[in-house]
Amino acid sequence: MSTPHFLQGVFPFAGTGLATPAPLHPSLRYVVPSGLTAQPLYFRGGNSSDELVHVALTCDGRTMRLFPMGARGAVNIPLRVVEDVDPDSTLELVFAAPAGCTGEMVVDFGMVVF
Repeated sequence: MSTPHFLQGVFPFAGTGLATPAPLHPSLRYVVPSGLTAQPLYFRGGNSSDELVHVALTCDGRTMRLFPMGARGAVNIPLRVVEDVDPDSTLELVFAAPAGCTGEMVVDFGMVVF
């Protein structure tokens, strides 16, 4: 049996450079429980700033996927049946924006855990 799990919210941000992603919020981190597997299903995000920004899905600190969002833009990316994430792995959504860029980020990441 699978259980849906979501990492989501609206978060203020201040950019430090596109090449220097950093955690956006502690609630955007998930550790896959021992004995279970997670499978990412989708990512939706929105960017209120006037600059290109991106969110990266990381697994144990390594980038799995990049989700760029244009100025005042949004993205909807299906990820289903892309890959399984092993038990005890840490998934986290991190964020990067040009230095000095500020705004709010809307994040909605869905996965199933089975």
